[in-house]
Formats: sequence, structure tokens, C-alpha cells
Amino acid sequence: MKPAQFDYADPRSVEDAVALLQQHGADAKILAGGQSLVPLLNMRLARPAVIIDVGKLRDLDYIRDDGDALVIGALTTQRSVERSELVAREHPLLAATTRYIAHPQIRNRGTFGGSIAHADPAAECPALAVALDMQITVVGPGGARVIAAADFFVTYLTTSLEQDEILTDVRVPKLTPGTGWSIQEVARRHGDFAMAGAICTLTLERGRCAAARIALFGVGAVPVRAPEAEQTIIGQEPNAALFEEAGARASAEISEPLADIHGSSEFRRHLAGVMTQRALTEAFSRAEAR
Repeated sequence: MKPAQFDYADPRSVEDAVALLQQHGADAKILAGGQSLVPLLNMRLARPAVIIDVGKLRDLDYIRDDGDALVIGALTTQRSVERSELVAREHPLLAATTRYIAHPQIRNRGTFGGSIAHADPAAECPALAVALDMQITVVGPGGARVIAAADFFVTYLTTSLEQDEILTDVRVPKLTPGTGWSIQEVARRHGDFAMAGAICTLTLERGRCAAARIALFGVGAVPVRAPEAEQTIIGQEPNAALFEEAGARASAEISEPLADIHGSSEFRRHLAGVMTQRALTEAFSRAEAR
């Protein structure tokens, strides 16, 4: 199939893009890398009247060290994040997560901000945003505002972005000393969206777990944080039995697991628990080695 007819605009500034969004409202769609939007256009699952191509806003293409965080411009490609020496040195979890995204051809064009704004619950970047409490900067007619990742994802392919706002950058907190990390996922084929996945961080202090974060993806309408599973291991001496219990609690925290032709809701719930257990085990081994 081919897309339905649409008008095309290519603004040269964020302000121009916002003005176009104000003008056209719900009839407009932002085009960045196009790796999510273009397939939807081709299948006519999205039929916007106007496409606003922000690809020329090159001032939104950067990776910057901001002390306790990396700041990534919305138009920075996933491939740039993957290949960045700064990211590899300062945030190995971010580098590893990016390598799970689709295939190199997709990462060459797909943008970091675009993946978060698209809000596919089976995608890795939204789950990482929730796991790390990323801060997402958006700009609208009233200027810039910052949205916490926990408040950004509303439901399937839906965020708290207003119709006349554009995502401009994402602040990615660095991991604290003594913190191990892991990303684990199951997909039908390499590069497919995850049927279930887990991103975990674990901080050790004096042989005990001082902090933990667990975010699940591919199992609900948004990335799922698992606070009860996190509390299970905080203050405890990490071991295999503890991680198994945390995995069981994480799977129980999924209120409405997705189901489709590739797997039932209970299958995905089970996978989420297994991925959590594996991720915590690997995160612990990395924390011990630090």
C-alpha cells in the first residue's frame, strides 16, 4: 500500500515546528527518522493531513555530558548513541540497550527522541526511560517544560505531549557507583519487538542491595515499573532465591498483560518474571565486579 495523500512542511526551527502544530492540530504528525511513522503511513493506520518533517533541525542532534547525566537531543540517531564513545564510557546500559533496537539499518535513521515520543510499549527506549527516571524536555507555544518519564507514557502509542508540543531532548541519569545493570528480552527473531523484556539496575553497599530498579516492556500498554519486586531485594543480601522471588513479584505486578497471536497474556507474564530474574542476576554480577 501507499500512504494517503498529505501536505508536507519542513520547518527550519523548533519555533516554526510548534507554529505548524498549532495551526494544524490533530491533523499533523511529526516526522523525524520515520522508522515508526512511515510504516504506519504505508499501511494507512495513520492518515495525517500534514506531515511536519523536523529532519533539518540539526541543533537537536547532540549527545552532551551534563555531570550526573547525559543529555541527548531528540534528533540524535540511535546509531549515533550506539557508537558514541561518551555513551560507552559514561553509560554502558544506554549503549547496550540501543544495540537491542531493531537492526542497524533502522538505527541509522531512527531517532532517540522519536522512539520515546512514539511510545511503543514493546520498544527498549521507553522502558529505559522509565527504569532510569529520565527527564523529557518538550517545547510548545508557552515555552519549554520537563516531563518525568513516569508521567510521559499514558497508554499504547500515547504520551502526555500536547498536540502543539515537540520533544527536544532527554536527560539520561548516569548510574551511581556500585551499580550493576542488565537488559534481557525475548523476541521471535533478532531485531523484532520484544515479547517480554526487563531492564534492571542494582546498587550494592556492604554486600547488600541498597537500591534497585526494574522496568518491564512488551507486556502492557506502557512500560511497567515493578516497585514491589524492587522492595523485595532492597536491604537484602543478593542470592538466586531472592532474585527468583523478585521475578515472581514482578510478573504479578503486571495488571493487564498483552496477548496476541505470538503469545498469551499468561505466557508474557511468565516471560517477564524469567527476564527479571535473569536481569537481576546479571546486574548483581556487574555490581560485584565494580
